[in-house]
Amino acid sequence: MAFDAEAIREQFPILKRQVNGKPLVYLDSAASAQKPRAVIEAMTHAMEHSYSNVHRGLHTLANETTEAFEGARRKVAAFIGAEPNEVVFTKGGTEAINLVAAGLGASLGEGDEILLSEMEHHANIVPWHFLRERRGVVLKFTPVTDDGQLDLEAFQSLLGPRTRVVALSHMSNVLGTINPVMDLTRMAHEAGALVLLDGCQAIAHKPVDVKALDVDFYVFSGHKLYGPTGIGALYGKGERLAALPPYQGGGEMIGAVSLETITYADPPHRFEAGTPPILEAIGFGAAIDWLSGLDRIAIARHEHELYQHVRERLAGANWLRVLGEAPDKGAILSFTVDGAHAHDVAQILDRYGVAVRAGTHCAEPLMKRFGVTSSARASFALYNTHDEADAFVDALTKTQAFFA
Repeated sequence: MAFDAEAIREQFPILKRQVNGKPLVYLDSAASAQKPRAVIEAMTHAMEHSYSNVHRGLHTLANETTEAFEGARRKVAAFIGAEPNEVVFTKGGTEAINLVAAGLGASLGEGDEILLSEMEHHANIVPWHFLRERRGVVLKFTPVTDDGQLDLEAFQSLLGPRTRVVALSHMSNVLGTINPVMDLTRMAHEAGALVLLDGCQAIAHKPVDVKALDVDFYVFSGHKLYGPTGIGALYGKGERLAALPPYQGGGEMIGAVSLETITYADPPHRFEAGTPPILEAIGFGAAIDWLSGLDRIAIARHEHELYQHVRERLAGANWLRVLGEAPDKGAILSFTVDGAHAHDVAQILDRYGVAVRAGTHCAEPLMKRFGVTSSARASFALYNTHDEADAFVDALTKTQAFFA
């Protein structure tokens, strides 16, 4: 049975609006996905009917909200094949990486090595750079091939006896490249290194089983999974989380506090200081419930078909450069138009109601690798249609005419 994107679209109120007198064609889901009515209603219901702070009260509203909050944790855990005590709520993928980097950094010293790649988002570079500045660790970067793949031979050669951490994107937010993370994790573990995967893009497009991947840490955000902003998750193997020191101090993350001593809670609460993003967690859980009710294989096929349709229609466009041509890549099209700045391309496309991203996509080293200062990016999601794919190509062709 064909995937019914039109039926899905009915669940997204924002997709009915117009932009500049044109129907909205939203192709910026890699930055942040739109929200289905199920998420909107879950968060509204919590605010209207059963809201309080969590874990600390004994009254009815506190108990109901705590159950909803911890229920969301159980949903996240089940979604990735983990146990609830292995899931830490964070404000997003960025905070999750910072948490791990800060925790591991406490035991790293001068000369210890962290292996990254040229395709990483800034969120998976800067926290490790802090350790280079403050602890003297060495950062090494796996190069990217001309078609946008990770250079596996170079990766293997960069692993060494001082490699302590390997931190990589599961799927590139610019190139759409889906890295062979099971092989990369195996090689890293054989070298004695811990592995963190940035799954913010991948988990929106494919099922993820952290146990099968055997990663030590996996991070992702809620807003790319059709949930709210301000919420994300860190998965960590039980023993890995237990070995990390607290990231922030405050309420909830403690065992006991006196004027002389402090003891800390067990994971995951050890890493959740202060009042957490309660409503956002409830919305996150609702997004996972909603997404879990769909055929994710059919979704992936639909998104790939949209991408392939656009590529076929643009096959003869000698004014277009596409960044990233890796086999079996995700449905992300990053591109440049001859003679045009990406910002101008995005603004003109907006006149036709087409929303794309433009800039460096928080991946300046990757832009430098491909010899560009910026690019435009169209990213496809389950609610996009073939008509929208055509509308994008038609608008892009008209946009190019401005610069011809």
